[in-house]
Amino acid sequence: MGTSLGGGYWRLWTSAALSNLADGILKFALPLLAIGYTRSPALIAGLTFAFTLPWLVFALPAGATADRRDRRSLMLLANVARATLLAGLLVAVLLDAGSIWILYVAALGTGIAETCYDTASQAIVPQLVGRDKLPRANSRLYAAETTALELAGPPAAGLLVATAASLSLATPIALWAAAVVVLLFVRGSFKVGTTDRRPRLRTEIAEGLRFVWRTGILRTFTLMTGIFNFASSAILAVFVLYAVGPDSAMGLSGEAYGWLLSLVAAGCLAGSFFAEPAERALGTARAIGIAFFLGAASLGVPALTADPVIIGAAFFAGGVGLIVSNVTTVSLRQRITPDRLLGRINSSHRLVAYGTRPLGALAGGLLAQSFGLHAVFAVMSLLAVSTVFGATQVTATAVAEAERQAVRSSA
Repeated sequence: MGTSLGGGYWRLWTSAALSNLADGILKFALPLLAIGYTRSPALIAGLTFAFTLPWLVFALPAGATADRRDRRSLMLLANVARATLLAGLLVAVLLDAGSIWILYVAALGTGIAETCYDTASQAIVPQLVGRDKLPRANSRLYAAETTALELAGPPAAGLLVATAASLSLATPIALWAAAVVVLLFVRGSFKVGTTDRRPRLRTEIAEGLRFVWRTGILRTFTLMTGIFNFASSAILAVFVLYAVGPDSAMGLSGEAYGWLLSLVAAGCLAGSFFAEPAERALGTARAIGIAFFLGAASLGVPALTADPVIIGAAFFAGGVGLIVSNVTTVSLRQRITPDRLLGRINSSHRLVAYGTRPLGALAGGLLAQSFGLHAVFAVMSLLAVSTVFGATQVTATAVAEAERQAVRSSA
């Protein structure tokens, strides 16, 4: 059996890298542009809420749409929509007609398009590569996403905004346009199902939710990820108060804080190359359990020390665990889910996995206000570690049985 992932996959990879670089620039640039219109902390923070809100209210319809339509076409449409929306914002900025409310529209609109794009792109991978190659294919995609979105995007945005606000908007437009061109060269049809008459959208969404709930492994993964993201978001929402400023515990500058957080992304990048060998050496179940523990344990380190070197090393290790768990669980989810359901399963999972993030941030702020920062770090790290007990339900036997059931269902 060959080891090549194929030209179609690498064109998808290139398109995804360009799209994620555009995302990384925009998500960092919009708050920088927003401070030119308002100094209200609530309004500035609201941009992040506008970006993430679509995962709460639009994820399930996006998943059903990805299972009804050609997935490549949906990705193309999403990038065209993002580029068009941002072009309108660019014109407003050039005409001095910009406002914080126009930025909100851009954040919400691009967030909806991102929901469609990400759901379809994850569902299309098994259609491009063999299922035995999914760990490698997902590892490479996560490496591109992490590098573009979290390592290259923020500093590029800072440089572009400092040079000219219009450049920070024109660059993502150009990147999405380039991503569209590359994706046009991914040949083939990526629509699943052949029935002319399909159930109502609500019925199809319910089918996806039932599949996740009734499939023990998928249900466990979704709950584990949701709890972990709730806890990590609570910690990250208040961590800046612990790290930055002369009166903080760590006493870092804003620039040093940025470098500290980048170590998480660096760990994710490194982990993307360890994911496939880790699963092969440890087995799927054990690799997931160890990776979740590594990520969860790293969250509690600030409760024990304010040393930037130790915390940085923990964040790097946590990033490795985070990406190994992501790649391994996503690859398994793709292997045991019928192609016709992949879009809905991905969106059902992300509804919980991403929807808990704003709730966690709110909980972290309230807990810190009442009991202090160390209480947030201690309580939430223990909550994150509790997800490891869920991994004990994902035994090698359970994984093998789920994969056998998937083979029988597709026969």
